[in-house]
Amino acid sequence: MEILTTIHSTAGNAHCIWLLFVASLPVDSTYSHSLMLRGTGGSHKFLSSRRMNVKLAWYIVFATAQCVGVAVADGQVLHIAPGNRTLIGAEARQQLLVTEVGNGREVDRTRYVQFESANPAVASVDPHGVVRAVGDGSTSILVRSQGLLNRMHVNVLRSAEALPVNFANDIVPVLSKAGCNAGSCHGKQSGQNGFKLSVFGFDPVFDYAALVSESRGRRIFPVDAEQSLLLQKAANSVPHGGGQKFPAGSTEYNRVLRWIKQGTPRGEPDDPKVVEIRITPTERVLTERSQQQVIVTAVLSDGTVRDVTDESRYDTNDNVVAGVDRHGLIQTTKVAGEAAIMTRYMEFVATCRVTVPFSSTDNSTKLQAAWKSAHFVDQYVAAKWRKLNLLPSARCDDATFLRRATLDVIGRLPTADDAREFLTSKAANKRTALIDSLLERHAYADYFALQWADLLRVNQEALSSKSAYVFDAWLRQAFRDNMPYDQFVRELITAQGSSNHNSATNFYKAFPKPNDLTIAVSQVFLGVRLECARCHHHPYEHWGQDDFFGMAAFFPRLKHKKIADGDQLLFVSDRGDVKHPKTKAIVAPRTLLGKPLDVSVTGDRRLQLAEWMTSPNNLFVARTMANRVWAHFMGRGLVEPIDDMRATNPATNELLLAALAAEFVSQDFNIKLLIRSIMTSDVYQLSSQPNKTNVRDTRNYSRTYRKRLSAEVLLDAVCDVTGEPSDFAGVPHGTRAVQLWNNRLPSSFLDVFGRPQRKSVCECERLSETSLGQVMHLMNAPLVNDKISSPTGYAATLSRSDWSPEQIIIELYLMVLSRYPTQPELSATVSVYSAPDSSRRSATEDILWALINTAEFVLND
Repeated sequence: MEILTTIHSTAGNAHCIWLLFVASLPVDSTYSHSLMLRGTGGSHKFLSSRRMNVKLAWYIVFATAQCVGVAVADGQVLHIAPGNRTLIGAEARQQLLVTEVGNGREVDRTRYVQFESANPAVASVDPHGVVRAVGDGSTSILVRSQGLLNRMHVNVLRSAEALPVNFANDIVPVLSKAGCNAGSCHGKQSGQNGFKLSVFGFDPVFDYAALVSESRGRRIFPVDAEQSLLLQKAANSVPHGGGQKFPAGSTEYNRVLRWIKQGTPRGEPDDPKVVEIRITPTERVLTERSQQQVIVTAVLSDGTVRDVTDESRYDTNDNVVAGVDRHGLIQTTKVAGEAAIMTRYMEFVATCRVTVPFSSTDNSTKLQAAWKSAHFVDQYVAAKWRKLNLLPSARCDDATFLRRATLDVIGRLPTADDAREFLTSKAANKRTALIDSLLERHAYADYFALQWADLLRVNQEALSSKSAYVFDAWLRQAFRDNMPYDQFVRELITAQGSSNHNSATNFYKAFPKPNDLTIAVSQVFLGVRLECARCHHHPYEHWGQDDFFGMAAFFPRLKHKKIADGDQLLFVSDRGDVKHPKTKAIVAPRTLLGKPLDVSVTGDRRLQLAEWMTSPNNLFVARTMANRVWAHFMGRGLVEPIDDMRATNPATNELLLAALAAEFVSQDFNIKLLIRSIMTSDVYQLSSQPNKTNVRDTRNYSRTYRKRLSAEVLLDAVCDVTGEPSDFAGVPHGTRAVQLWNNRLPSSFLDVFGRPQRKSVCECERLSETSLGQVMHLMNAPLVNDKISSPTGYAATLSRSDWSPEQIIIELYLMVLSRYPTQPELSATVSVYSAPDSSRRSATEDILWALINTAEFVLND
């Protein structure tokens, strides 16, 4: 067969293109081929016609490294990951990832290309790009797609051997993938139907005994392995409550079968162990409704690697943006945004970040022209907008900013006079001046101390009344003095003495046991949820029992001695250790990611913990506090939940979080300066009204996210706008809800609107969601209606004044919503005063009631 190819090219790359063309022809065929190179000077014969065996041409192509992956047209290249691979054993497999690269884009083509094995007797490949070992030897996997061609080389070794099975390396991952050891199945504390496994396979020794020895070994039948109960249940050959976990004949089934036939070996002590896993790609920009295959590779202690893509478990932190199936295929939705795809294999985790830009239009030019802020916060946020093709909302108006800033900093509404003064001011710097003035008010300390009282469990039931009172007072004074955060942490961690005189010691009264302290310290100050690691390896992080009990070992020498009147003496003994629950060995104190300390060293171990925590180089503490403050002012944290920082739960803007933490440290842990940095940014001052590009954005701060007022703030707001303070048992008249030291004082209003019980260190205890009960409470509760209709309240006072209805309405709007009414609002409300059977007072009360029941009042916009 004669083939004539004419290439519009230059001599420099024509040879490569010709070789790729020849290589695209079927193997084991012979062609006579001529190549004509057409340049600016006309056609020139580049290679004379010659007969060539295509198999020989393949060797020429593969020997010419610069030709592999060169595109036939339009500068596109097919890239194959992971590249050349050696497969060992009959079960060996490798997931391929085929990416089309060119024009600044990388597009996954794994499910759309044609795969072909040059020698199926050595290795096969299925339509999804999974290569499997068949027989010993070498071959190539060919990949074709719309004129593009590439290949990878495969060596297969020991394909006929029944390789020895290591229980921890080979069987536990099968059980994990099938969900057998999940917390909802046999991994839960009591097991399932008399059979228990360690959750997520964290204890292979226990699992081995449960399978092989427990119940007289009834689950394993080596004489006839196929009849083993373990396999019959998994394949659903006999009734199984969990259904089929893997079918007979599957790779998983065959591996367990081989393990049983080999005599259920546990494995040798010197068998290679998995030391890490890697995911490919680690980051990808995708379009809406597109796919991306990932590859997960396990690295073993002997340096070898193994494809575990199909043995890993997957999850997403935002399935609204992107989901992932059990084979590692990511599928984006029609929603733009970002998602982190998490994979877990054994105790190891890895993450792939997926970005889906808003695709309907290119907004980068508009953003560049509109966004001029040099503030470091604005720069990092705007960089993310450019990546996502988002346009931010407009700047909020002065009334919105006044109300937002005042509620965020001091937890109360601006007065009508405050609103009038701010809205009529022409000062260019009035927003910055407002921020500075709010941060100097005592109400700032009350509001932020309330939030930390929730975290540190300032609870009368746990501490006693006097201890709760003095601990609460210590917190308020710390924020009143703007105590540097590193000093705040150090005083809490190293506190000792009388609980009534050194108030910080009540932190240890709230968490009296080493395990409780470990959970509290790690979650509140380090942003790490270590509680899971107390019993098993963290399912989505590298923390294990060694990490948990290493932290717990800082606290067992703390002793409590009751004195009198609820007072308690906290002191440090020279005795007390923590033992590992599995090994029963004494655990040396160890900071997270640190080295064990010398257990023979005497003195207060907490001093070393405090030194590590308050070091400027400690990324945990600064990042966690920066994230907490950002979440308070911006409506959601850069990491959510805000106290769950881990590799598999990355920040929506890692660079911004790092910059905020660095700024915090450089300013000597000054909390007010951190707050000021956030509030003076243009991002903080955006409107909540969305545009066409950011209407679905809930993570990238291209608009303000509305927040419901917290229980105490809302109750105080109702009291302020009605002019009727609430009375609480045992505290002076006029005490505001945010000033209460006792969170158990009776108040149906506070309970309905989500006041926390302070039984844990999780901010999730405080409910921020709205409910029908809350709506009905504002509309009909006697507490609210009595305040509105009080003869000494604002409504009655205004109705007795000589003000006109228009003046009264303007005052109510400034007092309740911090803004002037619009003309339609003014016209509609003025008419209430002339309605039949309406008095001046009833009309004023009705308008005030209506304003209190608006979403604008209940929400911080």
